[in-house]
Amino acid sequence: MRNNQPVSQREYPIRDGVTLMSATDVQSHLTYANAAFIEVSGFDKSELIGQPHNLVRHPDMPPEAFADMWQTLKAGKSWTALVKNRRKNGDHYWVRANATPIRRQGATVGYLSVRTKPSAQEVAACEKLYAGFRSGQNKGLAFHRGLVIRSGWLRWMSLPQLLPTAWRVRLGILAMVLACAASAAWLPVPVPALMALMGAAGVLGSWWVERQVTTPIRHILNHAEQVAAGQSMEMPPLDRVDDIGLLARAVNQAGLNLRSLLDDVSQQIDGLQVASTEIAQGNANLSSRTEQSAASLEQTAASMAQMNATVANNAERTREAERLARQASADADNGRHEFSEVSDTMSSIQDSARRISDITSLIDGIAFQTNILALNAAVEAARAGEQGRGFAVVAGEVRSLAQRSAAAAKDIKSLIDDSGEKVRKGTALVGKAGETMSQIVGSVQRVSGLIEEISSATREQADGISQVDTAVTQLDQSTQQNAALVEQSAAAATSLQQQAVRLAEAVRAFRG
Repeated sequence: MRNNQPVSQREYPIRDGVTLMSATDVQSHLTYANAAFIEVSGFDKSELIGQPHNLVRHPDMPPEAFADMWQTLKAGKSWTALVKNRRKNGDHYWVRANATPIRRQGATVGYLSVRTKPSAQEVAACEKLYAGFRSGQNKGLAFHRGLVIRSGWLRWMSLPQLLPTAWRVRLGILAMVLACAASAAWLPVPVPALMALMGAAGVLGSWWVERQVTTPIRHILNHAEQVAAGQSMEMPPLDRVDDIGLLARAVNQAGLNLRSLLDDVSQQIDGLQVASTEIAQGNANLSSRTEQSAASLEQTAASMAQMNATVANNAERTREAERLARQASADADNGRHEFSEVSDTMSSIQDSARRISDITSLIDGIAFQTNILALNAAVEAARAGEQGRGFAVVAGEVRSLAQRSAAAAKDIKSLIDDSGEKVRKGTALVGKAGETMSQIVGSVQRVSGLIEEISSATREQADGISQVDTAVTQLDQSTQQNAALVEQSAAAATSLQQQAVRLAEAVRAFRG
């Protein structure tokens, strides 16, 4: 037998009215455990399912008890006895175990065990009894279908527990017949006394049948009616294993199964009601938020459509600005070329002014020489006296003309110098203007490049916003669909809540 250690010998208290239920396959591996069994065992569900049922076996249990249990279950009979189980931490708990085979289409497919809390007196008696089995002191005792009976030559003392129902009836009838026969054969009594004796034998036989058959069946019937009405789920154990005892076990097992089922269903209903209420509240909140989201998405979709139109308009204006920038760049480039031509023209004028200045300087030199010649002619004319007077007049006119030519040449030179200065200043200004125009052309070209980049970015932005607008439209449609689904889910949650309430009412009607 499996020896699960350690043990603390501390008893875990089971609440009154709690039903521990588990099921195994034919190899005794756990396939189901209700919440109460999991809680009391101290194991997690994952640690129980698929494991051998003797995982919870306590080493204080006598091996004879489990040998009897398996012999009984494999014979297709139910087994009932007090069992001491071990918790995961080494503590223990006592239960009244009611085990029965699970049959499907005539074959055993597993075993079902329903456990309830025994009384303290029953536990104390079993502890002493089981200790005697472990120590070997109970040599004259044995387990039989969960009952402790006499063994060996004293087995006849357990006939009240083992005698089949048919023999109980036969013994009652046989006792009456034998009493009557003995009275008639050997007792020399008058007829009235014989009749009285036969009546007494009949009463005694009736009392025997009443005690052995009728009364237990009446108790079983009362318990079955209480089980059917949901008023009582467990009856006091009947200390016999005949047909009536097995019937009592079967009715008791049915009641315990029903109670375990109702307990589990009630627990699940409580959780279902809480969950359905939370789902209903969550769906209501989700529906409200979904409606708000739908309204916000509608506004967003409208804003995106407006933004899309604005961006498209801006893109068109950007393209127009790009065209104007190109035109301005071309005009500025043309202006730069024209300024270059003006600068070249001013340079030519400056060169011509320099040449004119040189010519006026030449004229001034000629006038100066002419004036010198006129002075010399006047001197010669004065020497000639009367003969040179006419020549002196001519020389004076020539001198006067030379002086006027010199003055005119000076004025021309002054004008040419002034014009040259202005031409130089104009050339400088034209050069600066050309440089400025070049800078303007460069700036215009950079602006044109930036506008092209802005135009490209605007087109990409327009494409992106168009895609976002499409996505928002699809999201709006999805949100509308989600809102409809949320309404359906809310309706389903409300229906689920109502069904949970009706199921709880049905269970309460069974539980009383």
